[in-house]
Amino acid sequence: MKIFGLVQVVLNLGHNLAPKTPFFYGWAVLAAAGSSQFSRNAAASLTLAIFMFPMSQDLGWSRTLIAGAASVGGLASSAASPVVGWLVDRYGARVVLLVSVVVLGVSIISLAWTTSPLTFFIAYGTARVLFSSSIPIGGTVVVSRWFVKRRGRAIGFLFAAHSAGMTLFPLVAFLIIRYRNWEDAWIVLGVMVWVVAVVPVGVLIVQTPEDVGLRPDGDSSTDTVNRADVSATPQGDGTWTIRGAVQTRALWLLAVAGGLIFVVQAGTNIHIGAYFQDQQLSSTIAAAAIVFSAVFVGVGSLAWGWLVERYNIRYIFGSVALVLALASATMVMVNSTTEAFVSAGLFGIAVGGMLVVPPVAAATYFGRRSLGAIRGITESFVSLGQAIGAVFSGVVYEVTGSYSAAFVCFFILGILTVFLILFIKPPNQSVSVSTT
Repeated sequence: MKIFGLVQVVLNLGHNLAPKTPFFYGWAVLAAAGSSQFSRNAAASLTLAIFMFPMSQDLGWSRTLIAGAASVGGLASSAASPVVGWLVDRYGARVVLLVSVVVLGVSIISLAWTTSPLTFFIAYGTARVLFSSSIPIGGTVVVSRWFVKRRGRAIGFLFAAHSAGMTLFPLVAFLIIRYRNWEDAWIVLGVMVWVVAVVPVGVLIVQTPEDVGLRPDGDSSTDTVNRADVSATPQGDGTWTIRGAVQTRALWLLAVAGGLIFVVQAGTNIHIGAYFQDQQLSSTIAAAAIVFSAVFVGVGSLAWGWLVERYNIRYIFGSVALVLALASATMVMVNSTTEAFVSAGLFGIAVGGMLVVPPVAAATYFGRRSLGAIRGITESFVSLGQAIGAVFSGVVYEVTGSYSAAFVCFFILGILTVFLILFIKPPNQSVSVSTT
């Protein structure tokens, strides 16, 4: 009984601390959510890119087969995301994130003993579901509920933490593979997930500021919050239900646009390390370029987060797709170390925007009330896009012996997505009112 009581005290620590901290507690929630975004990179496509070459050599597997595990996870995430969104709304982000980081660690560690494609698909596919669905949905929803006026920069900081993980996890994997082996690398990455994320997520996260008597952004005035929310969405915060949102054109255009840009992201991310080595760059240069890209994801996250608070989010989203298209075009021309770094950096800036802008757009257009379920729908398209992109690049390589045709297709897809995004306008108030 004493142990049970101690566990209860620890789990309630966030609720007890929130009203007493000398700073707005939303920043503590952001830090805790950030630990989960950092740790999910154990299953990131950039991390898998480090394993692609040695695993294909040791196990005799094709690159398409290895990338296929990411696609299986993406397809599963596409189906799971709406359910995950509902769970976040129903049971809270803390429960969803805590279970996710625990299971993620188990899945990653188990990859050290994979000897067949089936076991690899199960373990890595499970990790990708958590990477693509429950962790980003839980993290972005809880942060969006704690911040309204500062939502852009808060989400920017959240994915800056993700960028730090994108930098560190591939680097750790590369070093361990180089001096030990890829099996030990998976074990270390899995343990890192637990060390970094389990305690902050389990102890510090609180679902909403109202649960502990606070207001979004730390405002003391109800009027201040309402004004911020009204400027963010045509209806004011919290008026959109999932039933009303699914009847709007804006939701489905956001979802499709997000899916399309993540076709490009996954198709590049998973294969970028192998591609650079195919271009006669060393494994060290390839790994360094991947890390360089991850650093620029962080830079991009902060920059795009600042921009969405100041300019029309539709144009900012379109700009993200345009930068992504340009990054794909530069990939085709990589033949030197300098070109690899320039292309990887531009790609990283685009990915930073892809991570930050869509969740801010969803919260801006639809408010906080059913944000989990709404993000569940949009993330299902993202996961589907990632599944398609991962396999598409692998198939192009197997058929043509090069990734060039894939990058040309990604450039065209990015440009088409720019024009699609320009048609995304704030949803009509009457739709929400008529369905609530």
